[in-house]
Amino acid sequence: MQRERLGSRLGFILLSAGCAIGIGNVWKFPWMARENGGGIFVLIYLIFLIALGVPVMTMEFAVGRAAQKSPVKIYNELEPKGSKWHWHGYLAMAGNYILMMFYTCVSGWMLNYFVSTASGKFDGKNPQQIETAFDSMKADPVQQIVFMAIVVVIGFTVCSIGVQKGLERVTKYMMLALLAIMVVLAVNSIFLDGGKEGLTEYLIPDLTKINTPKKAITVITGAMTQSFFTLSLGIGSMAIFGSYIGKDRSLLGESVNIAFLDTFVAITSGLIIFPAAAAFNIDENLAGPSLIFVTLPNIFNNMPLGRLWGSLFFVFMSFAAFSTIFAVFENIVACTTDLFKVSRKKACLINTIVMFILSLPCALGYSLFKDFHPFGEDTFVLDLEDFIVSDIMLPIGALVFIIFCVTKYGWGWKNFKAEANSGKGLKVANWMRGYLTFVLPVIVIILLISRIASKF
Repeated sequence: MQRERLGSRLGFILLSAGCAIGIGNVWKFPWMARENGGGIFVLIYLIFLIALGVPVMTMEFAVGRAAQKSPVKIYNELEPKGSKWHWHGYLAMAGNYILMMFYTCVSGWMLNYFVSTASGKFDGKNPQQIETAFDSMKADPVQQIVFMAIVVVIGFTVCSIGVQKGLERVTKYMMLALLAIMVVLAVNSIFLDGGKEGLTEYLIPDLTKINTPKKAITVITGAMTQSFFTLSLGIGSMAIFGSYIGKDRSLLGESVNIAFLDTFVAITSGLIIFPAAAAFNIDENLAGPSLIFVTLPNIFNNMPLGRLWGSLFFVFMSFAAFSTIFAVFENIVACTTDLFKVSRKKACLINTIVMFILSLPCALGYSLFKDFHPFGEDTFVLDLEDFIVSDIMLPIGALVFIIFCVTKYGWGWKNFKAEANSGKGLKVANWMRGYLTFVLPVIVIILLISRIASKF
């Protein structure tokens, strides 16, 4: 069977960026930047993005393009005979499923809040009522299951149409709309009366945040962690799109473009949130889900044309969520077709049912399973699933990709470099070999250990 292809370079960049761009860009990056020195955090983040995220992304793209297979089969095409690298392919496939087990539920929250905001459900509500509404939504099993199911059905329906006609076409328009809505929202926030203070706090470097060794380490490790996890590297989410493109562009340059788009969304999210928070004197719960589902609805309630701006914001959030859903679902579908030799439509139908069932524990995590607290009070099924993927599978997977691409026991440096440098654009240089072989793996190991230690 001939492998499908993406129709354009723009489609490849927007699909790959869409996979990287997700909910975490909005509710984690702005808060981390604000709490860790503003502009100085952003600068350190960008350094680690180039030094850590871009090389691993380039490697994922390279193995995908060279193998022309999904993550579950890429190693079978490239590994030395008799080696066991292909075991990681099955772990990568499992990682995509576990990621979607909670991401479909959170994406359902975004759709739910778009409907609620557009219909005026939050109009005139005080902060306590809005917080109660969020808790009630999570504890309502019917709402959770219905909106999760809608996300699953939409996601696999788009993937069933095909790579070009479904996935690429829908994602291209959705991502362009997402970027346009973000710019409109950011301009509106920046020019609010009193918004300048929030803008200054968010972006101007605060050197007091790094005036002691302990503070400096906190800021540096925070920037390193965010730069890695923002790109969703390690479970083959990028490798699949490498398998859908030709060899006319080098992969390092494309990785830089995608990292730039991801960073643009993350920084612009802060330009939406913090000027608005300052303008309306709201300086609490500016992190995590509370930021999106409690603090921001309060801000929109106080804002002229608040229902319009709130609706636009949750459209943007839904698009950001679906950009990741479509990309990872495509990974799951490609793995299924490669592994079981079934048609795309049959793979989508099977996975619609499987994904719905697998997502139920998270959807019911605040009702039926509300007494399950894996990491102590205020942690739920979602937190456990997120930990397994984000803190364990992503860094271990990234480490496997690195070692596979640089060692003679894997695919090897020469093969990786030749594939990555095929086409026009930025090239992987020979001087990078020492860094990618000896330094980058150590950074990822430190990251893995620090993430596990932070939980226990």
